[in-house]
Amino acid sequence: MSVANLAKHLQQFFTDRLLGQLDASQHTVASYRDTFRLLLKFATKQCRRQASDLRVEDLDAKFVSAFLQHLERDRRNSARTRNNRLSAIHAFFGYVSVNEPALASHCQRVLAIPSKRFERGPVQFLSEEETAALLKAPDTTTWLGRRDQLLLQVAVQTGLRNSELIRLRRQDVELGIGAHIKCLGKGRKTRCTPLRSNLATRLSDWIDEQPLGPTTPIFPTAKGNAMSSDALQRLVVRHIRTAARTCLSLQKKKVTPHTMRHTLAMSLLQHGVDITVIALWLGHESIETTQMYLHADMTMKEKALARTTDTKTTPKRYRPNDRLIAFLESL
Repeated sequence: MSVANLAKHLQQFFTDRLLGQLDASQHTVASYRDTFRLLLKFATKQCRRQASDLRVEDLDAKFVSAFLQHLERDRRNSARTRNNRLSAIHAFFGYVSVNEPALASHCQRVLAIPSKRFERGPVQFLSEEETAALLKAPDTTTWLGRRDQLLLQVAVQTGLRNSELIRLRRQDVELGIGAHIKCLGKGRKTRCTPLRSNLATRLSDWIDEQPLGPTTPIFPTAKGNAMSSDALQRLVVRHIRTAARTCLSLQKKKVTPHTMRHTLAMSLLQHGVDITVIALWLGHESIETTQMYLHADMTMKEKALARTTDTKTTPKRYRPNDRLIAFLESL
């Protein structure tokens, strides 16, 4: 086996580096796995070889750049998603560079590919009317429709991240007094999110219909497996299209599964919940992350503006009376 065989290095990267040395969380492993699943699918098509036959040299800087363009152009991924994929690729080539010095120069060229700068747009969230229309969209006369509606309700009420939502197991849901959902979020932080009594009842009825076992997925596919992130994305897009027929404002919005998380955060903020509590609810490591919702809530800003009064005074321009201060002001 060639030392440059991609399969050998990639397997060692996951088993030795991520799991053995870093003890990476399942969310991190899943994110890296999805990145290389997409990369290998692209590589087999471009190189016309099976993934197990690829060499590290086949994935040069030119190829990786083409893959990143494919993500943005063909898969319509955002610059942030593109950068997350690149981070996983950088981690792999950094590992190969250390463990296979003969490939160091090759790896350095890939590592030199920069992240893409992007502007942070306004936080996209759903109004109460839009949320209601979305929750009515699934056809609840079918098993899939009932699953989808319950999943959307849990997403809107708990604000779970996409990865946390699709990996929910029976053992993660506590029903009865103090009903809540427990999940392992970023940074290996476990948090509990409360459930309203009506949603807890619906979850209990739904769980009773599923196969027994603590690791049984709460929202399985038709085959009983855990849902993928792509499947969750398609689910939301499908029901948004249905909801947009009756709620026209949804036609102007780009809604993703993460929009449900933003919707919950904005709802809590608008109902007067302290921003530190919202940060704990969402599992944010820093409150600075949560503060983006303060900037997004135009209604709160308009109310603040309404509380001010027009003094009808003509503002005067400040003119320093000291030459040194005047000089500094002129810079």
